[in-house]
Amino acid sequence: MALLSVNNLKKVYTSRLGGTQVKALSSVSFTVEKGEFVAIMGESGSGKTTLLNILAGLDKPTGGEVFLNMRNIVTLGEKEMSAFRRDNLGFVFQDFNLLDTFSAQDNIFLPLVLAGKKYGEMKNRLDPIAQKLGITDILQKYPYEISGGQKQRTAIARAIITQPQLILADEPTGALDSRSSDQIMNIFSEINQDGQTVLMVTHSTRAASCASRVLFIKDGEVFHQIYRGGQSQDEMYQKISDTLTVLATGNAERGVTANG
Repeated sequence: MALLSVNNLKKVYTSRLGGTQVKALSSVSFTVEKGEFVAIMGESGSGKTTLLNILAGLDKPTGGEVFLNMRNIVTLGEKEMSAFRRDNLGFVFQDFNLLDTFSAQDNIFLPLVLAGKKYGEMKNRLDPIAQKLGITDILQKYPYEISGGQKQRTAIARAIITQPQLILADEPTGALDSRSSDQIMNIFSEINQDGQTVLMVTHSTRAASCASRVLFIKDGEVFHQIYRGGQSQDEMYQKISDTLTVLATGNAERGVTANG
């Protein structure tokens, strides 16, 4: 049974005057198995952000279903979705979304505080995560005192400390230099190897080459996908690059799947 199942998802935005309709998603269907690391790619305007917002419960689709751990989140009300999001989803954003008036530790603790956890439990959860991510020495510092890479590691710690079913990452290396980006993607690979399921939207071919599968969105639909299989990261990088070139020139055949 898939952890995440997206069935025939549609999203149409209508202008305030009702005269113009924009189809952001026309028919998106895919599944994500527990323990997978899936990247989603596509040109600007392809529907990636809309898809991620629906999966996060921040937007409602016009049609279709989204099952996470066998629960259809599309049917949840606002309060139910807020609680479900807190208990089941972890988020990593391009701009980190850290509170400047909170220390790194307090930023990481925030979702657990909102869930009513006690300090002892929060500290016991944090210690091994901070050690694994290499942020033990910056926990008492504030976001303005640490580097972009350290901010993103703090954000990853905040995402995984709740032990979520799924991490949703939106351009997690978009604001980082190449060295910091590589470090962050190594961390994603490591936590995925530990069993964490990750779904990442990215424009970065290098970041996507770390995933076990890449879905390509074009004109609001899943147009193509590549499985890593036994390929190296360099081989995966080349296949992704070739696919993006084909998609950009409009010569791809819809529905073709590349296996490693």
